[in-house]
Amino acid sequence: MVDRTGTPLVELRDISISFGGIKAVDHVTVDLHPGEVVGLLGHNGAGKSTLIKCLSGAYKADAGQILINGQEVEINNPRDARSHNIETIYQTLALADNLDAASNLFLGRELVNSLGFVDEAKMEAETRKIMGRLNPNFRKFGVPVSALSGGQRQSVAIARAVYFNAKILIMDEPTAALGPHETQMVSELIQELKAQGLGIFLIEHDIHNVMKLCDRASVMKNGQLVGTVNVDEVTDEDILSMIILGKKPALAA
Repeated sequence: MVDRTGTPLVELRDISISFGGIKAVDHVTVDLHPGEVVGLLGHNGAGKSTLIKCLSGAYKADAGQILINGQEVEINNPRDARSHNIETIYQTLALADNLDAASNLFLGRELVNSLGFVDEAKMEAETRKIMGRLNPNFRKFGVPVSALSGGQRQSVAIARAVYFNAKILIMDEPTAALGPHETQMVSELIQELKAQGLGIFLIEHDIHNVMKLCDRASVMKNGQLVGTVNVDEVTDEDILSMIILGKKPALAA
């Protein structure tokens, strides 16, 4: 069980953001605790991606507060987000297909030796170490990531975030377009990250994945928060009803 008695790892409090007079996010509050996965659900245009982009630094909220470990912070761009140990793993993964796992892990943050040359041996050793922690079955260290499966590519992107001290991870539909075996691999990675105390916001369309991977689910509709529920206290139908009808189950009222 996730301990929610302490200060949240992150709190998006009363966030609003408008585009051209349309309120994309309208006074929404969600939080996330260490070792917890919170699913963000809703139809396309519900506001979930816009909300989370305020945390990743892609958008600036018009109103509201972002608190990290109880302290209000300013996040104006992705660099600010990273400085607060927030990493985002987009569906596109932002990997350089022609480079191997180690080169991708350290892309733009290469390790250098005392002479100032890129230390490829050290980068590979560090990559093997972090992969050993996250995905012990990963073996393809010497090939371009274009030759990796979808699940293996996810594990490279996740390893990069974890290596650089992510405490808050935003994952955008991490199992989209993956087969059952690959989906299971990503599920195991998420369980491992939880065990290490990371908090994860999971943007997800698949209710089955939410029921399987998440501790809580926050549902949005038309820019507003329908409600947040404990996944083990609701059914698939309850969550579906929240998404479609904008109606909270009785227990979450």
